[in-house]
Amino acid sequence: MFSVLPPAQQHSFPRAPRAQFLADLVLSKEYEEHAMTPLQEILARKNLSALFQPIIDLQRGEFLGYEGLIRGPANSPLHSPVNLFSTAEREGLALEVEMLARQTVLESFARQDLPGQLFLNVSPQTLTQPSFRNGQTLAFLEQLDIDPSRVVIEITENQPTFDFEAMRSALLHYRGMGFKIAIDDLGEGFSSLRLWSELRPEYIKIDMHFVQGVDTDPIKLQFLKSIQSIAESCGTKVIAEGVETEAELKVVKDLGIALGQGYFIARPAPTPPLHASAETSRIINASSISIFPGAPCPSNALYSQATAHKLLSYIEPVQPDMLIDHIIDRFNIDPTLRAIPVVSSGKPVGLINRYSFIDRFAKPYQRELHGKKPCRELIQNTPLLVEKNMPIQELSHFLAESEDRHFADGFIITEQERYIGFASGQALLRELTQMQLEAARYANPLTLLPGNVPINEHIGRLLNADTPFVACYCDLDHFKPFNDTYSYRKGDEMIQLTGRVLSWACDPKLDFIGHIGGDDFILLMQSRDWQTRCEQALRSFEQAASLMFREDHLAAGGYTSEGRDGTVKFHPLSSLSIGAIKIEAGQFPSHHEVSAAMTDAKKMAKKMQGNSLFVEQRTLPPQ
Repeated sequence: MFSVLPPAQQHSFPRAPRAQFLADLVLSKEYEEHAMTPLQEILARKNLSALFQPIIDLQRGEFLGYEGLIRGPANSPLHSPVNLFSTAEREGLALEVEMLARQTVLESFARQDLPGQLFLNVSPQTLTQPSFRNGQTLAFLEQLDIDPSRVVIEITENQPTFDFEAMRSALLHYRGMGFKIAIDDLGEGFSSLRLWSELRPEYIKIDMHFVQGVDTDPIKLQFLKSIQSIAESCGTKVIAEGVETEAELKVVKDLGIALGQGYFIARPAPTPPLHASAETSRIINASSISIFPGAPCPSNALYSQATAHKLLSYIEPVQPDMLIDHIIDRFNIDPTLRAIPVVSSGKPVGLINRYSFIDRFAKPYQRELHGKKPCRELIQNTPLLVEKNMPIQELSHFLAESEDRHFADGFIITEQERYIGFASGQALLRELTQMQLEAARYANPLTLLPGNVPINEHIGRLLNADTPFVACYCDLDHFKPFNDTYSYRKGDEMIQLTGRVLSWACDPKLDFIGHIGGDDFILLMQSRDWQTRCEQALRSFEQAASLMFREDHLAAGGYTSEGRDGTVKFHPLSSLSIGAIKIEAGQFPSHHEVSAAMTDAKKMAKKMQGNSLFVEQRTLPPQ
């Protein structure tokens, strides 16, 4: 018999009947007469091995505990846990394999005397088995000298949980015995959100899909922010799974997520490390904060997320045989009613527009002549039908290419070709305008750099982390005369050039650049050589901007233009001014005070001639 403990420490773990039969069979003389599958041999010989992967506290830099993982025999198709458990499911031995896996993990954890918590993977199906609930597990832990409070039952879902109430009852049963609860793979499982809501587990694990690449994907970043916010409100600790890079670890830590797990921290091993690596500790203890990925381009984010369904307003439709008298009455009763859809058996067949209808029936005797006729006679054109899931950006292009009447008449919104509501062209315009305004707050449409909201959020993160940084306000001098002389298109090119030059000067891992609008930019710099970078930006701007001026203007050092009062005035060539202020920990309470201090520094820089950098040397009192 294979064992993982010395004889004096071997104990009997709860065993399913078939597993006991296989164990007896392998020792019997009849063993050779019975054909056993590879999986049955594994069960009979208890031929599984345990690996442990650390879970780290991202604030203290210490290991909270370990997740116990299982592997089949080396050099075997069943070595992979995916193959192992899928084969067990096919052969009807899922319970037996999981019970043996749990025994193997617990015995190895006890034998190595590993510190902290043990995260033990348990499927919902096993939880509800009587053999798992009858106290044998608790007795086995007592024999191994493992306190139940050190064991975290980690619910793993590889198939839907049909008996939700039974699983919930079982989890509450184990919590009552001292076990803690963790829900695995949030964002992937079938009932994890409901379990989280009802059980309030001690830990929630975010599926690695949302962690990997979070340093470059603003959508994943927002998902993690939302989960962390919910977790804080209900006292749950979040574990970010699948941390594989330094950048991912930095972002996860700076989001305030409590715990991390992944290859960058430590790979699963039979004998795991007891302490974090020097590299991991360096990142966790660093005073700098990560640069979150910028807001997505409006056309790729806000526009793509909003659909025609957002424009929908429900208007009670009429049947094609409804009398025209009824249509007249509805328009008279409701002055705000713009159109009435005509629907037959759920399918839209027409749209009666208020203005064209009233224009026709305002003539004498029209109601008397036509009031008793069915409204189908009013339908002259096929209505525009739009499926509810059509993105608004696509809808705007679609409407622009359609007949003009569709914008005035409005359009019908459908779900699988059945009527669900109506929308007007004005509603589409209002939504597009609002989306553009909202997008500009997050990403400037000209440069696609972060706008006011992410700028203020980043300042807030720096202040909350007590991280020293340098705040720079960058502004173009004499920009309006350039705009007036060379055209607004050239002015836009000058602004885009400024954004590129400032971006090149930043360390992407430490420095943040934002565009608050017009020719105004913000740099929030943690790099130690920030001043050298700013000076390099000024030199680069001077060289690049010179290509945008005419030769005679370059030779003269400027150009003349006529003002509104008719006077001719000479304007120097456009230059870049940077006002910088060093922000120390605890100096300012919020981004408002930082913004005011930056503005003052910029004003001083603009008093200097040419491309200039002004650094506020005074120690400003807290505001």
